[in-house]
Amino acid sequence: MSKRYVFHAGEATVLAAEGQFTDAMPEILIGRTDGPVGQAFANMMAQSKGHTAMFAIRACNQMVRPVTITVPKVTLKDSANIELFGGVVQSATADAVLDCVIEGIIPRAVADELCIISLVWIDPRCAKDPNLDKKDMYRTNYEATKLAIRRALDEQPSLDELIANRHTIKHDMDDWS
Repeated sequence: MSKRYVFHAGEATVLAAEGQFTDAMPEILIGRTDGPVGQAFANMMAQSKGHTAMFAIRACNQMVRPVTITVPKVTLKDSANIELFGGVVQSATADAVLDCVIEGIIPRAVADELCIISLVWIDPRCAKDPNLDKKDMYRTNYEATKLAIRRALDEQPSLDELIANRHTIKHDMDDWS
């Protein structure tokens, strides 16, 4: 793991429970606040319609460190989706970041010098699903965020792994080859 923390990227997918649309697929950037990730973080503070960025907070007045911004990958068109993003997903992200510090995945000594950008997925069907399981939505986002952070800081998958799997692993949506 690099001690410089200039630019680390990671992603993870955790699948929903049967019958849910709560798959989580965060894409994470971690780096120093005075580096390129910090610059991107500051630039993301400008709002764009349907892609409101929010700090990851555990509760009011409980912003996590490293400071983390969550940004939806899809346009949030209604208050129900915005509520899921600014509630369940925001909380799961914040808890995952803090637990990464507690568990030593993110060294506590540098936590205040780092920032995290988390692009998150909310399936538009979630807000309309009368059987939405918010606990499952929390679980998938929490687990995927922790895994993405770990992968980012461990620089996984390695280039050797990618090369070894080049012809054996296909994209989940691959129906063209």
